[in-house]
Amino acid sequence: HSHDAHDEHHHGLAPGEKPHESPWVITLPLIALAIPSVIIGYYTIDPMLFGSFFGDAIFVDDTKHPAMATLASHFHGPVAMALHGFTTPVFILLALGVLVAAICYLWATSLPERISKIFAPIKTLLDNKYYLDDLNQWIFAKGALLLGGGLWKQGDQRVIDGLMVNGSAHLVGKFSGVIRHLQSGYLYHYAFAMIVGLIGLMAWILYTHIYIAY
Repeated sequence: HSHDAHDEHHHGLAPGEKPHESPWVITLPLIALAIPSVIIGYYTIDPMLFGSFFGDAIFVDDTKHPAMATLASHFHGPVAMALHGFTTPVFILLALGVLVAAICYLWATSLPERISKIFAPIKTLLDNKYYLDDLNQWIFAKGALLLGGGLWKQGDQRVIDGLMVNGSAHLVGKFSGVIRHLQSGYLYHYAFAMIVGLIGLMAWILYTHIYIAY
């Protein structure tokens, strides 16, 4: 039955879970708050919105925000305002929505299935949320994943770990392996190193003096 098929398909619910009304611990306090709200609003809407109830505590510049002034010019009491609400497009659309829902799911329960077949492309587009989730998943999410993976492999593993951390340790090890041959313990090796150092120092001093002279 088409009605049963629609009952089993509700967005945002787990498989097999059906929508239900809120429990009385939520509904009852809302009703208890709504009744005094209507009564208090009936007596205070005029002085609060259009009178001097708040004094100078709240100031609205009518030249920059003319909505309140426009509303005040059309306000003729709470009852007239409430009755006028029944003629607004919002209420008319609300009533039409309730009527269409009653027709589709209480009386002509096969109608939604027929409408969905007629407008199958539109239904598919709406069911897939205009494919914005797929666009986000394939372009932005996977793009960010590829970018992060590239930065991790190239930047973190190769540059930071491979070159800076492990590379510097490897370079120090290689340099130490070369330097340790100078620490042989033989006196003539140290004498040879001193001679080479003195020759280098004298060459540098001589070069700087010649460079300054010229």
